[in-house]
Amino acid sequence: MRVIDLAKKANVTSETVRHYTRLGLIHAERDPNNGYQIYDNTAFTRMQFIQQSRTLGFSLKQIEAILQQADSGDSPCPMVRELLEKKVPETKAKIAQLQAHLKTMEAALMSWESMPNGTPNGHSICCLIEEWEDNKDDHSEQ
Repeated sequence: MRVIDLAKKANVTSETVRHYTRLGLIHAERDPNNGYQIYDNTAFTRMQFIQQSRTLGFSLKQIEAILQQADSGDSPCPMVRELLEKKVPETKAKIAQLQAHLKTMEAALMSWESMPNGTPNGHSICCLIEEWEDNKDDHSEQ
């Protein structure tokens, strides 16, 4: 398979295939006749694995480590388990941060409903944001 063929089969862009090749996550042979990169079914299998790993939240660096361990003949499953066990609480913390951020954004929108739009005057850029900070400070003192 050429780059474009693998990309279509794996439902990714050609640039993704090239990027993963540069990172060494998938491998290609050079066609001696035209210099094109030629991929085999192993590359497709690895592409599928990479996509599944990304869906689970693994970084490309982590996927590289998993593939290296598998390529060396050792089971990467214990490492995968450990990585995901760490990732779950990290993700929960990020979700909590995002939920708190969303509440702050919603509170700002509610307080801005009754406020007029201002015009920058050299002392003020956007009264909504500037007065929100004042409101936020007022709320935190209560």
